[in-house]
Amino acid sequence: MENLLHLIVQAQAGDKQIRDTLIEENLGLVHHIVKRYAGRGYDNEELFQIGCIGLIKAVDHFDTSYDVKFSTYAVPLIMGEIRRFMRDNTMLKMPRSVKENAWKVSSAREELAKMLGREPTIDEIMYHTKLTEEEIILALDAPTEVESLSKPIGMKDGSELTLAEKLPDRSDEEGKIVSSLFLEQLLQYLSEDERYLIRLRYFDNKTQSETAKYMGITQVQVSRREKKILHKLWEKGNM
Repeated sequence: MENLLHLIVQAQAGDKQIRDTLIEENLGLVHHIVKRYAGRGYDNEELFQIGCIGLIKAVDHFDTSYDVKFSTYAVPLIMGEIRRFMRDNTMLKMPRSVKENAWKVSSAREELAKMLGREPTIDEIMYHTKLTEEEIILALDAPTEVESLSKPIGMKDGSELTLAEKLPDRSDEEGKIVSSLFLEQLLQYLSEDERYLIRLRYFDNKTQSETAKYMGITQVQVSRREKKILHKLWEKGNM
């Protein structure tokens, strides 16, 4: 560990040969992570090249005063680069009808809130817009990209840190490290109700409608609270 830290210090001081060696010796991390995204319609070699960008950032910006392993720091950076690439290649493909419905729902929520003096229910928005419940839920999710725990939560020395989402591969040791390191530290800033909402949505895989029933509130309220919570986590991760 100490030898690795010493090499990282040398690489960051400008030793290109050591820097290249460190990157080459840790390419296995990138290969390991890329396997998790196989079968999603992306070329593995392309994802590997994108993931290498995260690895390079990790080598260049790792703070040797951190009380964490280099791999613990590198993994979320690699995952962040890959996820951002995948997100940027899918978000722009949002159907026009969804965008139009998002505008209708946003306008209806604002108008009804003023009329009723409270947040409108899904049924009230349905009646006002003539849209189905499914169309409204899709529209509520459309305007914002802060809708998952893969959203970047902050920057450290110019490098991006991500809030790791629930990792489906239980045998993924690197994933477990990331989950425990970042989630446990960030979730402590939430209230009991906020943690309950996040658990239902991201650990129990409940829909917003199902979460609303468990919590005794409306789906619209779940949507609003979820966005506020994720923004709060982003702010804490950026401190």
